[in-house]
Amino acid sequence: MSMTINGDIFTTFDDLWEASNLTQSEKDEIQLETALIGKLIEAREQKGITQKRLAEMSGLKQSAIARLECMQAMPQIDTLFKVLKPLGYTLAIVPDSQAQTMD
Repeated sequence: MSMTINGDIFTTFDDLWEASNLTQSEKDEIQLETALIGKLIEAREQKGITQKRLAEMSGLKQSAIARLECMQAMPQIDTLFKVLKPLGYTLAIVPDSQAQTMD
């Protein structure tokens, strides 16, 4: 399947991604957000927890969980802790294996 946008034909998401006007920093941010939310959904589903139950466990509304999972809103750090705790996760800062050292 292909898609035409502004006269350009794209056959894969990668084609569209590479042709986008996004800066590398913007792409990195999107990839981080996608990975974070993907992991949150994966953890919730692996535990067999519904959005409603996760909301109850975290003290949030189900609609807030849904907005996070649809990437309609990016959570504040404290909200992430509230959601991740009942799933058995926490946030950590780890070295970026792809980062270049600055000399």
